[in-house]
Amino acid sequence: MLRLLCRSSAGSQTLVRWARRSQRGGGLLLHRALSCTSSCRCHGTGSGEVNGQPAENGSGNALYRDSVLLPKTEFPMKLTGQKLLDRELQIQQECGFADLYSWQRERKAKNKFCLHDGPPYANGDPHVGHALNKILKDIRNRFEMLRGRQVHYIPGWDCHGLPIELKALGDLGTSSLSPLQIRQKAREFAEGAIARQKAAFQRWGVMADWDQCYYTFDGTYEAAQLKVFQEMHIKGLIYQDYKPVFWSPSSGTALAEAELEYNPEHVSRAIYATFPLVTLPPKIASQEGLESVSVLVWTTQPWTIPANQAVCYMPNAQYSVVKRADNSEKFLVATERTASIAALLGTDLQTVGTFTGSLLEGGICKHPTIPDKQVPLLPANHVTMVKGTGLVHTAPAHGMEDYSVASQFKLPVECMVDEDGKFNELAGPELQKLSVMTEGNDKVISMLKQSNALLKEEQCIHSYPYDWRTKQPVVIRPSKQWFINTESLKDKAKEALQKVRVLPESARSSLLTMLDRRTYWCISRQRSWGVPIPVFYHKESGDALINKYTVSHIAQLFKEKGSDCWWELPIETLLPPEVLKKSKAGAVSDYVRGEDVLDIWFDSGASWAAVLEEEMEENSDEPESRLKWLPAGLQKSLVTAESDSRADVYVEGKDQIGGWFQSSLLTSVAVRNKAPYKSLVVHGFAVSEKGDKMSKSVGNVVDPDVVINGGKGPTEPAYGADVLRWWVAESNVFSEVQIGPSVLNSARDSISKLRNTLKFLLGNLQGFDPRLQAVDPKQMHYIDQYMLHLLREYSIKVEDAYSEFDAGRVIRVLQAFITRELSSFYFSIIKDRLYCDAEDSLGRRSCQTVLEEILDGVTRSIAPILPHMAEEVYLHAPGHDKGETLFKSGWIKSSSVWRRPGLEEAVEGACAIRDSFLSSIPGKNAARYDLTVAIEPGLLFELMESLQEEPTSTTSQLAELMMAARVNLATKMPRDLDPEALLNHGTFLINLEGGVIREESAYSIAVTPTSAARCPRCRRYTTNSADCLCPRCQSVVSQAH
Repeated sequence: MLRLLCRSSAGSQTLVRWARRSQRGGGLLLHRALSCTSSCRCHGTGSGEVNGQPAENGSGNALYRDSVLLPKTEFPMKLTGQKLLDRELQIQQECGFADLYSWQRERKAKNKFCLHDGPPYANGDPHVGHALNKILKDIRNRFEMLRGRQVHYIPGWDCHGLPIELKALGDLGTSSLSPLQIRQKAREFAEGAIARQKAAFQRWGVMADWDQCYYTFDGTYEAAQLKVFQEMHIKGLIYQDYKPVFWSPSSGTALAEAELEYNPEHVSRAIYATFPLVTLPPKIASQEGLESVSVLVWTTQPWTIPANQAVCYMPNAQYSVVKRADNSEKFLVATERTASIAALLGTDLQTVGTFTGSLLEGGICKHPTIPDKQVPLLPANHVTMVKGTGLVHTAPAHGMEDYSVASQFKLPVECMVDEDGKFNELAGPELQKLSVMTEGNDKVISMLKQSNALLKEEQCIHSYPYDWRTKQPVVIRPSKQWFINTESLKDKAKEALQKVRVLPESARSSLLTMLDRRTYWCISRQRSWGVPIPVFYHKESGDALINKYTVSHIAQLFKEKGSDCWWELPIETLLPPEVLKKSKAGAVSDYVRGEDVLDIWFDSGASWAAVLEEEMEENSDEPESRLKWLPAGLQKSLVTAESDSRADVYVEGKDQIGGWFQSSLLTSVAVRNKAPYKSLVVHGFAVSEKGDKMSKSVGNVVDPDVVINGGKGPTEPAYGADVLRWWVAESNVFSEVQIGPSVLNSARDSISKLRNTLKFLLGNLQGFDPRLQAVDPKQMHYIDQYMLHLLREYSIKVEDAYSEFDAGRVIRVLQAFITRELSSFYFSIIKDRLYCDAEDSLGRRSCQTVLEEILDGVTRSIAPILPHMAEEVYLHAPGHDKGETLFKSGWIKSSSVWRRPGLEEAVEGACAIRDSFLSSIPGKNAARYDLTVAIEPGLLFELMESLQEEPTSTTSQLAELMMAARVNLATKMPRDLDPEALLNHGTFLINLEGGVIREESAYSIAVTPTSAARCPRCRRYTTNSADCLCPRCQSVVSQAH
């Protein structure tokens, strides 16, 4: 097939030109063809030499070259370099890529499909992670649109937050700039990043209305976000408190769990420290040998020791007082940790007494670094026996579990660390102004040594939280912040999540685990670039003024003017008399506006309210008056929780399991008691070809712009957008997705092979108009009907794969269909009929009808993945008016009538016999052999008779399928069978009517070399003389004249 396609344009000429040449030669060819009729009585035979190429010039066969209908098309088999790039851009322009989304939104559709876009962060250039995510979404959107659904997809951007602020300011810092100046620079930076990313997404062929995107810095969006905030505040889910939070000294702000990265290689100075028991627990005080006992604790954060308020134990565990063999020191430790501690100390530990943890109640220890300070022994459920001593040093200001213990037992929460991560004055003069993670940590260890409280020090490599922006370690310190009480939302969120389909299903456990880890969510940030928390504070008492009246008024202002007005407008406008009156508050002069902004995860987590709810607008009833400031769609949803405005699917990377997936779930469940999505698709990250994380320092970063447009030198060719899309589609997106030169070259080669097949199909449809010349399936050859049946099965498999977000399976099904059903089977059988039958013959038109259906089906099936190539093929394809585009003409048009009873069994029975035939002559040309098939009377024989009515034939459908010179069909082997014949046997199971009719039929075959000569035109062994045309070719040549 490759040789044929390479020479098709040169070798394909019309019969008219052939006729003129033959006339100029005195009618020599026609005379030669007709002169054979009296002497050549042989019939056409099937040939394995199906290329159909005419012989070389100068030979007799060259005389018939122009009478053979070789493929002809202007569709290029290969596009590279600038031609490829120009062609893709031309296709986008000619086929209306920019207007496609708006067109499909305006058409009438019974069903809708909503894919809600998780907003990428507007802080840099587009990267392959963007490409993986956006193309994956676009493949599904284009598929849904093709099959008639109205797609709702609004691209968005997450525009606030510290990374943008830091990049926008560069080396300027914030000390000399006002909040409005900072915000202006951050907005300009974000807008630049959005413009670059948007241009890249369009170049990748992502279908959307790029003039109608959502941005989290847009006033309308911010208003919707504040409405969600208000609803959650009214329900008591948002509150202000002083409690430990993750604090980033490098960023100067509190962080949420989703803003952390855990470094598994973090190195800490872990210590074993002693807390002398000054008061024995009353329930064990009478036991002998418990004098001078010290409680032994282990910690990886020695800097927190000065803030210690208690030592915790597990009430149900066993504890022992042990005595060192080398110096008689006594320690209280968990019984099951004794052996590990003995090994650590390098000495035996003798057990003095053992008791249950609950008996430790009432014990009091001496603080190791603060003279005269004593701390109690307290029970706690968070104590574990995995590492350490089974007794936990507890500093309520610097641990989440520690704070819970403090809340239960009314312990003080004293913060000794300032916003820069340094000890403050409460820590004492020795520690004040020292960084807790470095020299402050060293100083505390030194103080423990001086007080003889340091038993052992060791290096500990463990996972530790880092600021995801600055890549620096964080600390836990208490701060007055705004929180969401996620503890009270967990059960509802888990219940809602059970109704959500998750792909892959294995990601569900991670979602649930992340929910369990989050007891509260800190949503306030001490920065300028964000949505201000709409709160006012009383100047004297510090009490917060925030209610539905204040928030509604601020939201309306944000909607009209944007959130900059929080700093631009006087407080009298932000807090007008009517709002103060409804709030029963004092004079406006008594208040100051708050300075914190909302966590960006709350920004993006409220996108369901700002984006999805507009789908409800057409059906919205009159909302409550308190919601009138919002768009009608949002009013409807917040009043009527039962209305279903959920997205069909959210599609993001696995990092969003604890990020956008969770923040969207929590806010939606809080306001509407349901998840914002029906399905979640969680994909992996893009990594290097070796599976490594991409890093500029390593030099393995793949730039999607370089992938498409090429880079420096031949090692970075221009692949175009469709190769990038194929890479996404072909990958297993549910794991890490590798990209590099080998992967991209493979994708390019796969597309080239596909183009080759499409070129063959287009070339053989030259001059065919399916609207006028298509053959009814009932009149088709059986093998043609069978291919329609296979095409229908193919389309069903493809549709199922797309519906499962498995474009990789689409490609595998496509390649198997092309390789097995088309190239190796159908194309090899039909080429003779295509090239050598009369142009308007029923057999050829039957074949062309099927080829057109295959071309249409294959092109549409791959269109969501390769939209540029699909539209290019459609421009060359027959059967539609100029100006029509593939994406506006629907999905694969397969029909259930293509599956006729008995059709599958007839063709597959013949194929079973064919396999036996070909296995009898391995490596030989089937066209040089005659085949005799013997089948006892029964279903299989009747089916084969439907393919060949006469006992012997070289032109039957059975002969075409066998690709033999001649086929003899009988109920038993002839008596005069050539003794040199090759014999073979087989069986075929016929299964009709869903298994009602089942019959296993036996068959025998005999293979003998043919005595016929090869026809000089069709190259089939169908003539008695090499100078004679076979009867079929005689007829075709005669009709042409």
